[in-house]
Amino acid sequence: MYRIGDFSKLAKTTVKTLRHYDELGLLIPASVDRDTGYRLYSTEQLARLSRIVAYRQAGLSLEEIGRALEGDDLQSILRGRLAELSKEQESVSDRIKRIQTLIAHLKEEYFMEYQAVTKELPECIVYSKRMVVPDYDAYFSVIPKLGEEVKKYNPDLKCVIPEYSFIIYHAGEYREKDIDIEYCEAVDKVGVEFDDVVFKKMERVPAVCVMHKGPYSSLGKAYAYAFRFIEENGFEAADNPRESYIDGIWNREDESEWLTEVQIPVRRR
Repeated sequence: MYRIGDFSKLAKTTVKTLRHYDELGLLIPASVDRDTGYRLYSTEQLARLSRIVAYRQAGLSLEEIGRALEGDDLQSILRGRLAELSKEQESVSDRIKRIQTLIAHLKEEYFMEYQAVTKELPECIVYSKRMVVPDYDAYFSVIPKLGEEVKKYNPDLKCVIPEYSFIIYHAGEYREKDIDIEYCEAVDKVGVEFDDVVFKKMERVPAVCVMHKGPYSSLGKAYAYAFRFIEENGFEAADNPRESYIDGIWNREDESEWLTEVQIPVRRR
């Protein structure tokens, strides 16, 4: 039998660790000296300690190790831990790609003003209308008129707070003329449909998002950045792009202060 200090040297494990394993019930001393209170270990316990260390080095938690030692299905525990580590590995790989992208873009002034983030676009009810507009300037007349018409047919309808309005581009790419769009406004309930105005539920969806500050005429740069980020970080577009209007002509006189978020639904390649 070995006292805890000698056993720690034999097992190449610290005394503190052995005491901790004892407290958790993972490796209880073979006996305790009644007179001195010294913990005593036997060489037969080296095999159990070796299992604990092996499981620990494989990334199992002490709680999982305890379950395994008590007879729970080891394969199930290991597969569960493997799934968690795989997710962590994917997360680390994603961060590495993003850092590499940021480093590369630091050398390009064209993209210096942009950053891309991935997030979930919210589930919501919207009223929407699909139409072809000649250019971006048409938004300033078409969208307010649409809002007035919806209000006339649905006087009790309310926009969600915070407001979420966006345009879906059905051409699937940035265009400056004859733009096939669908204007959507998130509201609190389904209302009365009329003409080409419909109500529908938008599902929650992951997206790559880029903030653009400035006039709509320069949005092409934000799209170029977003699609490059998608390509370089292992994504692909899963649906048509959206533009969400945060600040605009309704609250900012200077178009250089307009804030628009380009949102591109994505999935992993």
